Amino acid sequence: MSEFEAVLDVVRERVDPTPDEQAALAATAERLADRAREAVAELDVDADVLQVGSTARGTWVAGDRDIDLFVRFPPDLSREDLEAYGLQVGNAVLPGGREEYAEHPYVKGVFEGYDVDLVPCYRTDSATEIQSAVDRTPFHNAYLEERLDDDLAGDVRLFKQFLKGVGAYGSDLRTRGFSGYLTELLVVEYGGFREMLEGIREWRPQVHVDPEDHAAATFDDALVVVDPTDPERNVAAVVSATNVARVIHHARAFLADPSEAVFEPDSPDPLDAAGVRGHVERRGTTPLAVVFDAPDLVDDQLYPQLYRSRNGLVRGLEKRGFEVLRAATWADERAVLFAELEVAELSAVERHEGPPVYVSGHAAGFYEKYANTDAYGPFVDGDRYVVERKRDVRTAREFAEDHLTDVALGAHVESIVERGDYEVLTGTDVASLAAEFGAELAGYFDPSA
Repeated sequence: MSEFEAVLDVVRERVDPTPDEQAALAATAERLADRAREAVAELDVDADVLQVGSTARGTWVAGDRDIDLFVRFPPDLSREDLEAYGLQVGNAVLPGGREEYAEHPYVKGVFEGYDVDLVPCYRTDSATEIQSAVDRTPFHNAYLEERLDDDLAGDVRLFKQFLKGVGAYGSDLRTRGFSGYLTELLVVEYGGFREMLEGIREWRPQVHVDPEDHAAATFDDALVVVDPTDPERNVAAVVSATNVARVIHHARAFLADPSEAVFEPDSPDPLDAAGVRGHVERRGTTPLAVVFDAPDLVDDQLYPQLYRSRNGLVRGLEKRGFEVLRAATWADERAVLFAELEVAELSAVERHEGPPVYVSGHAAGFYEKYANTDAYGPFVDGDRYVVERKRDVRTAREFAEDHLTDVALGAHVESIVERGDYEVLTGTDVASLAAEFGAELAGYFDPSA
């Protein structure tokens, strides 16, 4: 047996559900579906019940306790009635559950120890006729059930665990990684776990996978996997370029040197305040942290705003002449926009280039604007007028305290900043964040692929 297969055999023992686990889940899912069918029978509308997702297709990893149940309604039913009927069934089946909202309401709860999503959708003839995003899911289920056998399902479990280990599993907008459906499509397309890693090892941007050769629309994403049931949709649209590159790296590394370690997430020990100060002092950089109470939003609403705000902060700093080494954002009870700068303070003057001298109108206007001011110049450098003018922001703290409203921020973050309800930390003062964000700071100061 090769080292590659030996490692996979060990991992399979961890990720493959036992026969008892499989039987228990199947029995629970059937009892749950029976309850849903009984609730549907009380409605004055024709609807059916369908189990979907990884537990329906046998691609779930041992220990997962999730069941997804869809109630499909006629396509001519109004959205208002679909939502009302869906909640009626959901609350009947999961009386202790809670109502959640994606594109429309659904009920989430616990049944016999399993986490359950009970979701209403429309029963359409094809995925191209959907009226709501969740209407695609039954078509995804049917497509994969026709193509997944026990061996491929086992390889999907391996790939899911591989992605969890490298930090690239999950299509939530915090992770921006690979969804379960995407992992299944890739394993089916390549024909197995090893074949898929060998394919990923050769990926070059833009990566384009089209299982049904749809010759689909053009997409701008780093990874394109055309939905075999809907050629206008990229299943991988949410996956960040960083996660695509990360998976390429680990596929290449694992094929070269198979190791069980890649299947286990690396969770560094949290840093304490002294540890953070030590890193800052050794690096000789100037960290900047903008800290505020995290908006009361679910992660899929919060993190896009935090990422937009982090990027806006970086662009604003760079526009003012700061060199940003790296940036990050984290959230718990509070949220942090974190940027690490190469220097603590900029020079008192900055170079400002005007138009080429031969662009007479604009050039004359530039010259006249700065002539007889306290700026150095205007003078000619190359073919342009140039001045060296007084810099209005010299430190990152000044920028964060006085000019943060000038940059693009997420809507809720912008409101917080406009009210001034935030704190600015610089230098070794960021060590105070260790009490709440010690693990995140540990990951930041000890980065890996």
